[in-house]
Amino acid sequence: MKKIVGLGSPIIDEIAFIEDAFLKNLSGAKGGMELLPESELAQIKSDIGQDLQRIPGGSAGNTIFALARLGISTGFIGKIGNCASGRYYKETLAQYGGNTDSLKEGSTQNGNCLSLVTPDGERTMRTALGAAIELSEDELSDADFKNFDHLHIEGFMIHNPKVLKKSLQLAKSNNCTVSFDLASFEIVNQSKKALKNLLKNSVDMVFANEEEAAAFTERPLSEAKASAEILHELCPTAVVKIGAEGCIIASDQTLHHSEAIHVDSVIDTTGAGDFWAAGFLHGWAQQKSITESARRGALLGSSVIQNHGATLEESQWAEILEQIQ
Repeated sequence: MKKIVGLGSPIIDEIAFIEDAFLKNLSGAKGGMELLPESELAQIKSDIGQDLQRIPGGSAGNTIFALARLGISTGFIGKIGNCASGRYYKETLAQYGGNTDSLKEGSTQNGNCLSLVTPDGERTMRTALGAAIELSEDELSDADFKNFDHLHIEGFMIHNPKVLKKSLQLAKSNNCTVSFDLASFEIVNQSKKALKNLLKNSVDMVFANEEEAAAFTERPLSEAKASAEILHELCPTAVVKIGAEGCIIASDQTLHHSEAIHVDSVIDTTGAGDFWAAGFLHGWAQQKSITESARRGALLGSSVIQNHGATLEESQWAEILEQIQ
């Protein structure tokens, strides 16, 4: 079974349930993500005026935590804060069975992401990266990669190009394959040229939702198949998730359509794509077929949207493990 290490921002997710009207006071589009200074994020939290649910997260972090809970040997490369939140993050990953050796410790506060969830379950994110943005390429070495077979990278790392470049070099020299999650349509719109070069030259597998794929390919949302084919021209496997309609996967010059798993109600979409990636990578790590890997992705994605935040109850994990044996 393949061993998987993640690269990203080890931040704490803070979940708030709001009405759509609250978003009108914020810049940016509903469902997206923007980076903010800690002071601005603190003001938004103050304006919300409610207790927030706190969960270790970050895009790659969510994927790695889920893989660890599924029994995959995992690790995480990122920088945590020298604070209670940083320790909480590290201790939780260790509790789930993940390797914490590559979590570096910074001198500032841990990063955090405020996930604003509207009644339709959609999440809009505002993030202060804190210590996570301090990660330097000089802190990376072969030791972070040598015990792993695969590197999974969150799209937000495009904001730290030196670390991204060094990580890809070390992954290649240690014979790791690479997957990349496009993360958000804002990231795609801001960094399209850099992302195209990255996918073409360094990535084996790309994950995107329909909004991210449309932003990248400049095709309509309704043309997910065309978007998957365009992404597949750049890297060997391209996944475009299309919500309740499932996903399109382009691999080996073949298009696959996999159905979604229906749920009666969507509570919170925080981490849905990250958990989908975890399910898919779990199947891939066990050399399962594209179809079976996608089924596992759908299983995890449909489970997490029925919860508050990117986490599952123990009973849900037990049920999932029964269904993927």
